[in-house]
Amino acid sequence: MIEIDCYISEGCTSEDGLRKNIADALEQDSLEAEVTFHRIREKEANELGLRGSPTVLINGVDILPGETPGIA
Repeated sequence: MIEIDCYISEGCTSEDGLRKNIADALEQDSLEAEVTFHRIREKEANELGLRGSPTVLINGVDILPGETPGIA
């Protein structure tokens, strides 16, 4: 099964759109996935090495890897 983890900063307003986009993509490709949303603080994001908000990991791999850690 596909595992999708979404990390979202407390101030990020993209959660609703992200939920819709993921649901639409899964439906379009007839895929099943375990999708988990995590609301996190900047300190925790930095400790995890997340580079932005939202950060989406599919099976543990960042779909948009970057070079500079930080969270928006």
